[in-house]
Amino acid sequence: MAKGFNKGPQMSGGGMMAKIQKMQQQLAEAQAKLAEETVTATAGGGAIKVVMTGDQKCQAVEINPDLLKDGDAEMLQDLVLSAVNMALDQSRELAEQRLGPLAGGLPF
Repeated sequence: MAKGFNKGPQMSGGGMMAKIQKMQQQLAEAQAKLAEETVTATAGGGAIKVVMTGDQKCQAVEINPDLLKDGDAEMLQDLVLSAVNMALDQSRELAEQRLGPLAGGLPF
């Protein structure tokens, strides 16, 4: 190596591993918190309510009993499907908000 040659401020292999391990720990903590956070979506003017965790696990589906009086199974199915999909979208948005900053800090 020539005299005066300076590699510059490079991170050593050990420093890079420490940074990656720290980020992995932060990511695991954020994912654990997401599993505890919930979002709620409604359809049919609130006749259907779906509660979903931030890690996309459905926790509850509530159906207003008045909706069952009509006996319109197809409408009920459509409303449940709509509420579940809205809850999934909200859950994904929540995950992106919570995990996005961590993914942006990856060193590669």
